[in-house]
Amino acid sequence: MFEKCIYFNTNALARRINKIWDDAFKPLGLSPAHAYVLRIALDQPGVSMKQMAAELELAPSTVTRFVNSLISSGFLERVSDNNDKRGMHIFPTQKSKKIHKKLEATGQQLYTDMNEIIGKKPFSQLVTDMKKTRKRL
Repeated sequence: MFEKCIYFNTNALARRINKIWDDAFKPLGLSPAHAYVLRIALDQPGVSMKQMAAELELAPSTVTRFVNSLISSGFLERVSDNNDKRGMHIFPTQKSKKIHKKLEATGQQLYTDMNEIIGKKPFSQLVTDMKKTRKRL
């Protein structure tokens, strides 16, 4: 019935992917979304909220909620820009630096698992096609 429906099939796939990613990041006490925000802050200390929202392709208000949650948990800190009082930069704390390797290892394990489950070439093509489609839409 829904074999030609992009809406149904992408949502069904997203639910399965979300379950796998939720389970992978659960031991770190993070949701996948929080983990990705944290990974950006660790890779780009001092990143602006605007840059983070653009990289994640999320609304700034959504990123603000994730960042606020990670600040409350002690993983991030927000520092005002001296040149622009409205500008805020996000920095990792020692707590987040302690789990940096585990975050990266989890991401790498997910990549390895998807290559094994889907196949290396089909997985690579799937990601490429999804990125192209996302940009076209």
